[in-house]
Amino acid sequence: MSNPAVLEGQLAAHDLRVAIVAARFNEFIVKSLVRGAERAWAKHGGRAERLTVIRVPGAFELPAAARHLAASGRYAAIVALGCVIRGDTAHFDYVAGESARGLMQAALDSLVPVAFGVLTVETVEQAIERAALGAGDKGGEAMETALEMANLFAATR
Repeated sequence: MSNPAVLEGQLAAHDLRVAIVAARFNEFIVKSLVRGAERAWAKHGGRAERLTVIRVPGAFELPAAARHLAASGRYAAIVALGCVIRGDTAHFDYVAGESARGLMQAALDSLVPVAFGVLTVETVEQAIERAALGAGDKGGEAMETALEMANLFAATR
């Protein structure tokens, strides 16, 4: 039996146009996620003029914006960034769950990769750790996921 073909996306941004959609709520955390995503974009050959950053009020608004951007046909991938920190009410569960579900649905409906870079954490300290450039860098990880998936989709067309 011969070996099957194995396809994987590459971490290369130079031929892509990507959008970051980022929540303004918990801005002190989200700005680090955006910086991490921008650094990963540049690290993998992305040009500034091919990256667009769109700001929305909060994590709950990310899915609609991601779906709109994906439907535009302008972007090879969308990176969704936000931060939901648990409080004393059930609000966290609704916002975190519906944001995740909506972002996945946007990707499934559009067949444009939507990378999930929304922190869902118990404490501010956890958010700071995960958003930090370097070891945590969930913004950079989300960008790398978007690049890999966009290149995989392009390779399988």
